[in-house]
Amino acid sequence: MPRKARVLVPNCPHHIVQRGHNRKAIFLSDQDYQFYLENLREWKNKLGIKLYSWCLMTNHIHIHIVAEPGNDAMTLSLLMKRVNGRQSAYVNKLEGRSGSLWEGRYKASPIQRDSYLLCCHRYVELNPVRAGMVEMAEEYPWSSYQERIIGSNISMLDKDACYTGLADTDRERKHCYRTFVEEGMNLTEKRFIDDSVNRNQLTGNSRFVDEIERRIGVRVARRGRGRPKNEQNRCVPFSSGLVEKWLKFSLALKGKLWAILVKGL
Repeated sequence: MPRKARVLVPNCPHHIVQRGHNRKAIFLSDQDYQFYLENLREWKNKLGIKLYSWCLMTNHIHIHIVAEPGNDAMTLSLLMKRVNGRQSAYVNKLEGRSGSLWEGRYKASPIQRDSYLLCCHRYVELNPVRAGMVEMAEEYPWSSYQERIIGSNISMLDKDACYTGLADTDRERKHCYRTFVEEGMNLTEKRFIDDSVNRNQLTGNSRFVDEIERRIGVRVARRGRGRPKNEQNRCVPFSSGLVEKWLKFSLALKGKLWAILVKGL
């Protein structure tokens, strides 16, 4: 059975997942994590790729990245080749072994920015919580949540317009995003993002699929049986109940967030 081709789109955020070979541990010490992140930072800067969220897992042995290439979408493949290759060489030298650390090719899903980018951030940064490794996302040291909300010595993230549009000040923005993450994900949302990246399909609605087909001139495979309806796929930063509570704090939200909320309510 032929493998499904990845769809890589210029100037579009992507959700990327890479699994370890035979689900064996890749990161066994802090130095292993740090080595990977140093190479990821180096190559994203060399290739002009924006990194919006990340999480290096241990028990699930996954690497989750939400990254956006520039005009050349194939730089994402080069990024993964360079960073993963260096990690393989590093671990093989330490352990006196040979072969790849990774299970096949990485998976990628282009993301509909206004509807799903923040939700993919939340999906990525809640991985350790879902795995039972920590109770709160901020307790896990190897994800972008600490850098985004608390601040850390790891400086990896680029700011995306969806995040910066949450509020006028950095303090309000962090509070807004923290509330969004602590709200958690429903099962439909999680399954939709899971299926999208595992099948190398788009994380977006049918209009987004049509838009990408026009942009790249290639027909994008549609989901088969079980695909949620478009309105069920919608993922907005807050439910109506949280919006009401949020307004009580008298924090002014920018027009971009308000437009997203209006569409979602």
